[in-house]
Amino acid sequence: MGLPSDIWNSPQVLEALSGNALLPGSHPSASVYSGHQFGQWAGQLGDGRAISLGEINTPVGVQDIQLKGAGPTPYSRRGDGRAVLRSSIREFLASEAMHGLGIATTRALCVTGSPTPVYREERETAAVVTRLAASFIRFGHFEHFGSTGQTQELKALADHVVQAHFPSLEHLQDAARYTALLQEVTRRTAELMAQWQAVGFCHGVMNTDNMSVLGLTLDYGPFQFMDGFDPGHICNHSDSSGRYAYSRQPQVAYWNLFCLGQALMPLIDAQEPALAALETYKTLFPHALDQRMRAKLGLTDAHVGDRELVETLLQAMQQDRVDFTVMWRRLSQAVYESSHSTHAFEPVRDLFLHREVFDAWRIQYEARLGEADRRSVGLRMLQTNPKYIFRNHLGELAIQQAKTGDFGMVQSLLTVLQQPFDEHPAHQAWSNLAPEWASSIEISCSS
Repeated sequence: MGLPSDIWNSPQVLEALSGNALLPGSHPSASVYSGHQFGQWAGQLGDGRAISLGEINTPVGVQDIQLKGAGPTPYSRRGDGRAVLRSSIREFLASEAMHGLGIATTRALCVTGSPTPVYREERETAAVVTRLAASFIRFGHFEHFGSTGQTQELKALADHVVQAHFPSLEHLQDAARYTALLQEVTRRTAELMAQWQAVGFCHGVMNTDNMSVLGLTLDYGPFQFMDGFDPGHICNHSDSSGRYAYSRQPQVAYWNLFCLGQALMPLIDAQEPALAALETYKTLFPHALDQRMRAKLGLTDAHVGDRELVETLLQAMQQDRVDFTVMWRRLSQAVYESSHSTHAFEPVRDLFLHREVFDAWRIQYEARLGEADRRSVGLRMLQTNPKYIFRNHLGELAIQQAKTGDFGMVQSLLTVLQQPFDEHPAHQAWSNLAPEWASSIEISCSS
């Protein structure tokens, strides 16, 4: 970001990033938005515990600095506006883990802690996470002005987003500009969903107010990277209906885009161009996911049977609840080693209870690889399929240590998760299968 390396030694910066003082030129603000939560219109929401300090110019472009958990805002709805150390550490590490994986996300600059008590399911201590993004504008911002009939404000917001983030659309006029904006958000959302599905990431609360118009992963609450593969996995303890289960995420994103399209209708005027823009999701998402899944298999060109090859493997993984990340990493290593070892695939095979199913799939897969150089294919796969992800149990262990004042594991996890494709032999255990107790961890919206 171009900040001085000793910025953390400044008492002024510590005060500012704890929400207790202003940085020079800062004009803090909290913004209003509305949205659909769990499929139901929730009306006005807004930044209940997030405060933007302002934007700064950095070598990677303009960044909005936002404090999450620094206290009440005009939109706190009788809440305390606070965040707890537990959730702040989770968001901090998850943001950086996603960036390390190459997935579009908000970033996390730091966490500041405090002994101030905060009450959720139990008494905890307060913390503030400083997060960064080119913009924190959500689908819900457009829904707010669309639902209240504030067309001029809706137009001003849309024009700002185009000017600041999609300048290639500025030459378009009137309805064409806003249709193109909807199309661009649709494209970015489709790509983001493909990224999530390809690494087994579950967001947990895909409400429209948690969807970024820039296609960023936004608001890390009850998220989870899957352990054993289960398309119906629900990571949010509060999601009793399973609306945001892993397999439903792409369809929910499509539904949310329709809500955005409805909000933009006063600017687009006609239904047909809006529907045409939204309809592109049906081809954009499958194409993006196919590309990513082929890359996970080390394939560089498209063949007719590739989708079936992927689906057959996923069905076998589902049948035996095979660990998603471990399987793909071991498969990458197996392909790499198969150039000089006849037993290279044994560690992958050992993950399956129905080994004959994997054996049959492997025959198809190796036929698909054909004469390709296995060492080169394996190297590509090792740079595509991560060895390390931010598993719930690792976060839990780091949080328990942090509560005692020991942030060593948080720092070590940060280092590993920022380079998830590297070996990190000192932390080999963090790449292993999750322990049995990990399945008992419950993550809710207050997390």
